Amino acid sequence: MENAEKPGVLIVDDDEALLTQLRWSLGDEYRINVEKDRIAAMAALRETPAAAVLLDLGLPPDPASPAEGLALIAAILRQDPAIRVIALSGQTAPEQAASAVGHGACDFLAKPIDPEELRSLVRRACRAARWEREYLARLPSLAPVPLGGGGPAMQTVASTVRKVAASEAPVLILGESGTGKEMTARAIHDLGPRRAGPFVAINCSAIPETLIESELFGHERGAFTGAHQQRRGRVESAAGGTLFLDEIGDVPLGVQVKLLRFLQEQTIQRVGGRTELAVDTRVIAATNADLQRGMREGTFREDFFYRLAVVRIALPPLRDRGEEVVTLARTFLGRFGEEQGRRGLRLSEAAEETLRAHPWPGNIRELQNRVRRAVIMAESRRIEPSDLELIAQEKPAAASLRDARDSLERDLIRRSLDKHAGRIAPAAAELGISRPTLYERLDRLGLPRPS
Repeated sequence: MENAEKPGVLIVDDDEALLTQLRWSLGDEYRINVEKDRIAAMAALRETPAAAVLLDLGLPPDPASPAEGLALIAAILRQDPAIRVIALSGQTAPEQAASAVGHGACDFLAKPIDPEELRSLVRRACRAARWEREYLARLPSLAPVPLGGGGPAMQTVASTVRKVAASEAPVLILGESGTGKEMTARAIHDLGPRRAGPFVAINCSAIPETLIESELFGHERGAFTGAHQQRRGRVESAAGGTLFLDEIGDVPLGVQVKLLRFLQEQTIQRVGGRTELAVDTRVIAATNADLQRGMREGTFREDFFYRLAVVRIALPPLRDRGEEVVTLARTFLGRFGEEQGRRGLRLSEAAEETLRAHPWPGNIRELQNRVRRAVIMAESRRIEPSDLELIAQEKPAAASLRDARDSLERDLIRRSLDKHAGRIAPAAAELGISRPTLYERLDRLGLPRPS
């Protein structure tokens, strides 16, 4: 291959020994350029475009801090969003990786550098950069993130999805059952350079422990009783695309080790096989389990967690999303009404109030099911609480102005006395009344005097 045809890789580091290693590992396959600080690196990229950048987080003038390296990542991506940046650091703390990816790096490599892992990461980075440039050439802007709701919590999630979709970093999605973890994983896949490849989902909790290794990695003929022919696993089926591992907390420790090796090396062995197979698959995982507790109890490997959770996305439960529950219900009502040939359906005021008051233990999945049922069962175009199988919220009986004032006064006095451990003087001062007046109010409102 002629030098002009090689993908360009810029290395930004001032460690001569490391530079020698990187040149030796990558020189045959890539056009290498080397700079030693942020200003020189940006000038080099303006002169000679690159597909990937390898940079040390600890750069002059402050090599003890990652600040200069993180600033360079952001500057590179502002200049050319298609470039893939791999961060290098002697710091192995997981927060270094999270910070680098948060600033736009596609992956993180801790020193000392493993040559095989390095070559694998750079190869994937250059391929992703090529895909990204092709994608940006076809579309003037990124498509909107296909996640329901527009409240602050979900806007934050959507912003994270956009950023991480363009990277190759593993993602861990956290959230209660029914919050939309698979929908979020699909959004990451659909907005990224792998969108033309397959999206393969597997629920790890639904597969018996004895079969999950074969399901993930495949098996060779004769590997075990009943293995009459060679079979590809889900990891291979997702090659060129995304593998979504739902309920990752239920994966046995032995399989965690093999998944960790795949994340590090992008190679697998089928059950009963001896050949290392290179597989280019991105991994997104999800769980509603407490993985921190699993690590403390020894049921979830710490090294696997930190390799898997380079980026974490926490999905809020529906009960914490405020008015979004009504917005989502209207969206589902339009969608399911279209499917059933029942256009023009709308929620009654009572139905909306009931939706706001319901605790939604099943989250978005429960809301979808209730709205789908309502579309089928409603006898008119107006959806009522009974159509949703929810109990209408009773409106409080009308109260006089005096009753309302007394109720508020009782609440304020109770809170102040609780705050001051029943002491009258500080409570009265906080309420802006005298001690005798506070005693009088206690008696009139039927509240006990503190002993």
